[in-house]
Amino acid sequence: MTNILYDKRTSVGTLIALAISAFAIGSTEFISVGLLPLLANQFSVSLETAGLTVSIYAIGITVGAPLMTLLTGSIPRKNLLMITMLLFITGNLIAAFAPSFLIVLLGRIVAALAHGIFMTISSLIAANVVTPDRRASAIAIMFTGLTVATVTGVPLGTFIGQLAGWRLSFIFLTIIGAIGLLANLLLIPNGLPNPGKTSIKGILTVFSNRKIVYALLMTAFGYGGTFAVYTYISPILEKLMGYSTSAVVWLLLVYGVMVAIGNTVGGRMANSHPEKALIKMFAGLAGSLLLIGFFINQSVLGLIAVLLMGLFAFMNVPGLQLYIVTVAEKEAPSAVTMASALNISAFNIGIALGSLLGGQVTAHFGLAQTPWIGIVMVILAILINGRLIGVVKREIN
Repeated sequence: MTNILYDKRTSVGTLIALAISAFAIGSTEFISVGLLPLLANQFSVSLETAGLTVSIYAIGITVGAPLMTLLTGSIPRKNLLMITMLLFITGNLIAAFAPSFLIVLLGRIVAALAHGIFMTISSLIAANVVTPDRRASAIAIMFTGLTVATVTGVPLGTFIGQLAGWRLSFIFLTIIGAIGLLANLLLIPNGLPNPGKTSIKGILTVFSNRKIVYALLMTAFGYGGTFAVYTYISPILEKLMGYSTSAVVWLLLVYGVMVAIGNTVGGRMANSHPEKALIKMFAGLAGSLLLIGFFINQSVLGLIAVLLMGLFAFMNVPGLQLYIVTVAEKEAPSAVTMASALNISAFNIGIALGSLLGGQVTAHFGLAQTPWIGIVMVILAILINGRLIGVVKREIN
């Protein structure tokens, strides 16, 4: 898919609308991280069971991104964005008024379907309204909505949950979704490039290409490693590092600031040669997880390590998303949209894998052992990256 350049005003408006919607979606994805203790108490479930609100959501995105791409390829992009936000609002309303934990999970799945298709098409739209040398930065601007959600949305939702109950946190998300819906209506232009109907053949095309598969695996392990720890960050800060419940809200806010800084830096680093920049980012993430492992029972040094993890946690996202699009454009140009959708799935396979493994480690060995699972996942991503670079070099030679 080639870049469709609009005038600067239209491009800026498009990126702003996508960022606002991404803020709503980002708040939804991670808000249950701060609500785990409340959900566990409300429904009398264990902490690792409450963690399913993170992993089930990720699985919903994993399945939903390619499925919704197959079903919605012929729908005009602006109309699809509007439908997506309506689905998002519906999912959060289901969760807000859920009478049981199972219905909460159902609401999370509905919202996750919206998340998957939104991230698939918004990344491509962002990359196609700017010049080629700014594609990673444009994707980073769109993902700024996610990072701002981590900075403000997640802590604010957590605060609302602690102050007035977790149900109001999901109502808060519904309101943000309505604002995103309005932004799409007013700022997204008509006539965005439409890839047309996508067939199941696109999935086969993607998985038959070795380089694309390597890139997908790198996304899953490199991004997912953080979530072995981050899914359980509230109880880690409270039970192991000794911070009060009210202090955790502010610490999540500071963590989000670090995420925002990392996302911006990562976008700039990945504008050229994203595969090389990703090695540095993964190395930094593995190092921060190692520090958490050593200092997880210390309040000051442990917190510093957690904040370093925040710096590197989302730094790799623009590069990973740009890299899959770049590789797909060269290797499978007819399946770029599906490759983007499957990369969104890979992000969330990583989240699900990281959170599920973190839950198992927590259940059998304790919270303090979760960083070591994350380190293993990130090291695997570094090895896969090296393998991918090696394949490309051999083909050039």
